[in-house]
Amino acid sequence: MNELTSLRELVGEIRDLNTTQGLLGWDLEVNMPEKGSDIRAKQMATLSKIAHEMMISDNVGTLLQKLREEATYKSLDKVDQALVREVGKDYDRAKKIPVSLVQEMQEATAKAHLLWVEARKNNDFGRFAPILEKIVQLNQQMAEALGYDKANGSPYDALLDLYEPELTVQQLDVLFANLKKDLVPLVKAIQESHYTPDASFLRKGASIEKQWQFSEAVIQDMGFDFNAGRLDKAPHPFCMGMGAGDVRLTTRLFEDDMVSSLFSSMHEAGHGMYEQGLDPALQRTPLADGASLGIHESQSRMWENLVGRSRPFWTYYFPKLKEYFPQQLEGVSVEDFYKAINRSQPSLIRVESDEATYNLHILLRYEIEKDVIEGKLQVKDLPKVWNQKMQDYFGITPKTDTEGVLQDIHWSHGSFGYFPTYTLGNMYSVQFFNRAKKEVPDLEAQLAKGNLKPLKDWLNAKIHKVGKVETPAEIVQRVTGEPLKAQYFVEYLWEKYSTVYPIQRQALQSASAH
Repeated sequence: MNELTSLRELVGEIRDLNTTQGLLGWDLEVNMPEKGSDIRAKQMATLSKIAHEMMISDNVGTLLQKLREEATYKSLDKVDQALVREVGKDYDRAKKIPVSLVQEMQEATAKAHLLWVEARKNNDFGRFAPILEKIVQLNQQMAEALGYDKANGSPYDALLDLYEPELTVQQLDVLFANLKKDLVPLVKAIQESHYTPDASFLRKGASIEKQWQFSEAVIQDMGFDFNAGRLDKAPHPFCMGMGAGDVRLTTRLFEDDMVSSLFSSMHEAGHGMYEQGLDPALQRTPLADGASLGIHESQSRMWENLVGRSRPFWTYYFPKLKEYFPQQLEGVSVEDFYKAINRSQPSLIRVESDEATYNLHILLRYEIEKDVIEGKLQVKDLPKVWNQKMQDYFGITPKTDTEGVLQDIHWSHGSFGYFPTYTLGNMYSVQFFNRAKKEVPDLEAQLAKGNLKPLKDWLNAKIHKVGKVETPAEIVQRVTGEPLKAQYFVEYLWEKYSTVYPIQRQALQSASAH
């Protein structure tokens, strides 16, 4: 069909521009000298403008009009229908957003990155606040342009939809309220157990070079293809895919934390293997991507937590870690180590928090973002509100903005509406892993032998290869046989922490599903 061929060629060129922009973004965070920020902002803004203008062109509009006709659409196979659906969604969205707004947002966020790095380094929120105010205003304009239910909804709904299709504030309010009912008792039971696993050996000082070597070896064992990707250092770990053959991971390392870099590397490799596992036939189309941010996050959280913090995994890898750090781990048993890496306690830093408290960090950010976008909270008041919520939810208060409101990179990217997908990812990950254990023979026994490939192959076949051909709801239903159910995640946490702490599982509330 000529229209379909023409559409593929057009979106392929748009995809080329977007992935090139992604490469510039990776370089900005990994290699670019500080004085390059102004020109880089212009470069990325120009690419955004060109890609946006191409997407809203009459050429794309005319092709979509023909392909969306009922008889024509029904004649297409599943993949081509998905292509028309996703391009149509991108086109409709792009038509609502002025080119000038796209360009202004890209320029602002490119400048914001180095300002955030500088502010974080110097504990100076005031340095970051003006550009953050600009980014908030642009996001508010974006929400108005995209549209939302003015009677019953929130402008934040329009931003959520960019990351998790059809997710709303109304759904999230219920979800987080129910999670709090189940997670707060867990956190309380842990605190009242008066037991604290010894984790001091993790902080004894560990060679950065050896941490790097161990992390690299593990993610290679996981199945991350270093001929189609690389691992670098950055202030905040992330994954950037320019195509299945070029996937960039970053991690950060601390001498006083032996395993932080390992878990962040495993997390990002989970994202990276999703990108590498996409069906090659989908490349250079909008289908060559994760079904949603929540589905994408399920892959990283599964490898980081369900595998990386599990007993089977460390049955094999603990003796190897001891070879790297014999002095630090002298006299430490695998059970001591397992309890140490699953220690739960209130933490200032989200990415260093444990599984029991992690989603309270997400709730804090969700509430702040929602109030900022709805105009109920001003940027200048963020440090004060952040610190108060930390005290309310965790009983601790950041001493600096660096370990408080400045800790995450997301707002410098303009990513308002992104954080809730982390909680969805946690829930998806458990439901997927439960199914994998049923379908992959002796999965946990394989993990205990250091054989990580069966899980990676299962994820490739069940989730990765389909990209965006299926919606998140369709993927979960097909893979697990039922819709997303939050109670599986809560049950997993209670079961896990009752093996680390002397606590009894309690009757669970019915956590609402998305």
